[in-house]
Amino acid sequence: MSQPAIELGDQVVATGPSQGTQDCPTQQDELYNGSSQSQLPPCDGGRAAWSLLLTAFVFEALLWGFPLSFGVFQNYYSRLPQFKNDPFVSVIGTTASGIAYLAAPISIPLIRRFANYRRQMIWVGPLCLMGLVAGSFAKSLPTLILTQGVMYGVGFIIFYYPILSMINEYWIARRGMAYGFVCSASGVSGAAMPLCLEALLARYGYATTLRAVAVALFVTTGPLIPFLKGRLPEAQVSGSGRTDWTFLRARAFWIYSASNLAMGLGYFLPSLYLPSYATSNGMSARKGALLLAIMSVAQVLGQLSFGYLSDRSLSISLLAVIASLTAAAASYTCWGLAHTFGVLVGFSLIYGFFGAGYTALWGRMGTAISGEPTAAFTAFGLLNAGKGVGNIVAGPIGGAILTSTVNIHRYGSMRYEAVVLFTGSCMLISAATLALFGRKIGRRSRSQ
Repeated sequence: MSQPAIELGDQVVATGPSQGTQDCPTQQDELYNGSSQSQLPPCDGGRAAWSLLLTAFVFEALLWGFPLSFGVFQNYYSRLPQFKNDPFVSVIGTTASGIAYLAAPISIPLIRRFANYRRQMIWVGPLCLMGLVAGSFAKSLPTLILTQGVMYGVGFIIFYYPILSMINEYWIARRGMAYGFVCSASGVSGAAMPLCLEALLARYGYATTLRAVAVALFVTTGPLIPFLKGRLPEAQVSGSGRTDWTFLRARAFWIYSASNLAMGLGYFLPSLYLPSYATSNGMSARKGALLLAIMSVAQVLGQLSFGYLSDRSLSISLLAVIASLTAAAASYTCWGLAHTFGVLVGFSLIYGFFGAGYTALWGRMGTAISGEPTAAFTAFGLLNAGKGVGNIVAGPIGGAILTSTVNIHRYGSMRYEAVVLFTGSCMLISAATLALFGRKIGRRSRSQ
């Protein structure tokens, strides 16, 4: 005899006789309570919640940390005869990460609709590693964009957003902390990955390096897939496919989106051009990779800090203004005036902490836009897409505004002057948007 089904925000769960449930501040638990045949695992803590979060941390660290370390590849590719002086090498990296952001509004509704297939989606994710293997045979820039860029990005989104939906089931009141923790993972790997990639590229070239990275990522993440389980029983979950789109009429959504888009347009340029900026100023390629590693460490601290603060009774808008305004100041001064390794280290620390701290606020921006679970998650996806637009166009914009002449006595070493000014201006516009229009939004209770 079939069991009745009840709607749980964005999912439908079959129910049975009551045996109680854990106390969690969610509509899902209120509906599930008194109906399930076994208790749900606790949310916002407990062995299952932390097991999922730690596994997601590893996936984020390794599989998202790789495209974020593309600055090392760009510095290497730009010195090869077939790619030398091509200003659009950066498009490879921005395509991979940009697709991951842009696909969020499409991926999230599909995951809700086919929620009981999330585990299978995760197993298909290694498509991104196939992109690296295929890229190792590439001899032209368009082929690298297709493989290391498009294939990697598409494979990444197939498994990433199912994992994120599982996190949302477990982490409710402490979601800001959870998002900050997972987002910081790429910073942890970024502390070592650029140095490893630089050493591999220098010794073995890009073909062997891409194949070695693909094998290493498969070996380290594959055995962890069985630990990725949602809080709701997969066998009982089926998607309702309904989303509350009324949040599109909310003033908060458009203010956050405008600020986020401005931030995204400039955010990725330092990680793309910092290694080549360093070598243009007479520093070694290893020091350029070290700057990315230092920035990654700062990103970990920034995302953890801002994620934690977003769960407190603080204005999300105020936190976002502080993050983007400080990043703007660091770009205009520390980066533009830097001609020594020490000053660039200072820029990497400041920009990494505050620039990455902004992204840890997305989860709470979603709940500030709407208290309805499906709407909040969809708003989060659209914020991802907004930053993805900036990510995709960062490569072409950077390539278009670079100059061919290096003069280390000029602001931005002359060649990078427009890149530095563009980055700082984007951060400034992001802060100004929230400061002028977002003062009355962004404060929500911790239970949302």
